[in-house]
Formats: sequence, structure tokens, C-alpha cells
Amino acid sequence: MALAKEKELGELKSRFVSMASHEFRTPLSTIMSSASLISKYVNEEQNERREKHINRIKTAVNNLTGILNDFLSLSKIEEGKIEVHISPIILEELCLETIDELKGLLKSGQTIEHIQEDTIGSFETDLRILKNILFNLLSNAIKYSGPETTIRCKTFSEAENLCFEIIDEGIGIPEEDQKHLFSRFFRASNVENIQGTGLGLNIVKKYVELLGGNISFTSTHGKGTTFIVKIPIS
Repeated sequence: MALAKEKELGELKSRFVSMASHEFRTPLSTIMSSASLISKYVNEEQNERREKHINRIKTAVNNLTGILNDFLSLSKIEEGKIEVHISPIILEELCLETIDELKGLLKSGQTIEHIQEDTIGSFETDLRILKNILFNLLSNAIKYSGPETTIRCKTFSEAENLCFEIIDEGIGIPEEDQKHLFSRFFRASNVENIQGTGLGLNIVKKYVELLGGNISFTSTHGKGTTFIVKIPIS
């Protein structure tokens, strides 16, 4: 059993190295070319061009960081190195803090709304894991939605469960791809031009299961996706 697990982890790492070597090339090339061009824009009237390349570098660095974080998270989960630490959490504070941290990723005209449907005071779960779940789902909604769209983070309680709904107006998931969505390295057929590792939702599902919960979704191709997360309150 241990040997099989080690072999599986080895294969996972090999696939990641192959994928990462490909995914790293584009942002690294962007950083190199933009850094070279910035040095040429020395006059005040060239500020706009300089700012454009600074933003390209920031985006590329965020992409690289995301790839590394995905692999490190999955590696820790697979090796059983993530422990659950239960503590009291105030839900509204967690949602607003996470949304605030994501503002730098928003596209032009994009907004995130927090909708709390009923009063949920303090409850107990693992803050770090729950925040990772929320952060991943919201950043995905930003990535796969266009400018001038609204992303909704709806929270409510239902039958002893805390429920999150992350609702976007993005590209949606083709019906034939939906059954594979939580598989490692899987990427839907309509996201080929958008960077990603295909690990994010697999990691989110594992995080949700660590908290004793479940995750599901509904999606219409071209119209948007809703992810529903349910986590036991007690």
C-alpha cells in the first residue's frame, strides 16, 4: 500500500514537472521581455507604457506563484501533512477579508458581492483550510469571467451545514467536460488559452473533504458556473 502510494506520488510529480516546464515558459518570457522594455521607457510621457509592462510582470509572477502553490498544496495533501486545527470563526469577517485580498486580480469592471442570507455567528472549523477553499473558488471565478461581470459569494446555513455558493457569469463548463472537473490536471476544452495547472479544483475538493464537507456545481456553457460547498457547522 505504501509502495503504491509512493509510486503514485512519483508519477504525480513527474506529470507536474512536465506540465510546469511548459507553463513556466510563457510567464518567464513575459517577465524577461517586459523588464527589458521598461528600461527603455525613461521619459515621463512614456509612463503609460511603463505601467503596462509593470502590470504584465505582476500578472506573470502571480501565475508562477499560483502554479507553485498548487503543487505544494497537493503534495502536502497526498503525503498527509495537512492537519486540521479547529477554532472559532466569524464568517462575515472571513468572506470580506478574502474578497479584499482578491481585489488586485479583478479585471476591468469586475466586482465581487458578498450576500449573507441569514445570520451566522461564530462557528468552528479550520480557518486556514476554509480560506483556501474560498480563495481558490473566487479566484477561479475571476479568471474564467470577463470584464464588467459580477461574482457573487453567497453564504447561508442549511440543516447543520454552512453553505457557500460562488456564482459567476463566466465561460461555463462544456457538458461533456463536467464529469472530469475535479480530476487532477484536467482542464476543460474551452480554457486552452487561459493559464492554469488543472490542479486547483482537485485541491479544493480535497480541502472540503478534510473539513467533512462536500462540493458540487451547476454550469451552463457560455453563461456561468455556480459552485456549492457544504461544511458541517458543528
